[in-house]
Amino acid sequence: MTDLVDRARGALHAQPFSMLLGTELMSVGANELTLRLPVRDELKQQHGFVHGGVISYLADNALTFAGALALGPRVVTSEYKINYLRPAMSGTLVARARVVHAGRQQATCQCSVFVMENGDERLVALAQGTVSRMGENGGTADAHA
Repeated sequence: MTDLVDRARGALHAQPFSMLLGTELMSVGANELTLRLPVRDELKQQHGFVHGGVISYLADNALTFAGALALGPRVVTSEYKINYLRPAMSGTLVARARVVHAGRQQATCQCSVFVMENGDERLVALAQGTVSRMGENGGTADAHA
């Protein structure tokens, strides 16, 4: 399991955008993982809420990392849907993603995004997506599982 955690952490650190935002890997399991992102003012929109794009990024990244657990490291998100349930204003965003089903070329994954503050955890968004194995030429593989 240590090798898996090291590879996941290495993949996260290889993403300049994730490093810019300050995303951290919290845990990795056989078919699930958790990412976290401390909320700061630069991540908010004009009403003081964490920008939806930040929450969407975190869900997308967690979905893709979960898919990689089933399909291997060369994967991309081919589609996803997100439902915003309530705003986050402060604390730490936590994205927990898991593999629901995996075939040879694609995996369906789900992600719950929470905000943690003062020991409380509140669900702020739900996402579901398809993660596809990348082909030899860098594009996505045939989408038939």
